[in-house]
Amino acid sequence: MSRESQQAFLAGVKALWPVAKGSLAEVRKPCARPRCARCARGEKHPAFIFTFLEQGRRRCMHVPRELAPVVRRAIENGRRLEEAIGRAGVEVILEYRRRRDAGAERGRAR
Repeated sequence: MSRESQQAFLAGVKALWPVAKGSLAEVRKPCARPRCARCARGEKHPAFIFTFLEQGRRRCMHVPRELAPVVRRAIENGRRLEEAIGRAGVEVILEYRRRRDAGAERGRAR
């Protein structure tokens, strides 16, 4: 990867904070209060759950409602980061080929 490509990659990655890999779902759950009228009517309470992998195992965490927009943005940034990593891998190979072919052209000119 050329120095310019590397610097562009790092600048783009720096702008992708916060970053996360996983999913965010809004679910309905009963609460722990024994006499909750809402739960008694079967309505339950909205809650956000962040699901992610940790050492190959699926994990879930409760996300406070006010943090949900930040987690959504982090997940989207994580997807963008994965795309950037994929493009960087292609760039490494293409740069190698360009240098290899330029060296071969110089060798033929002699």
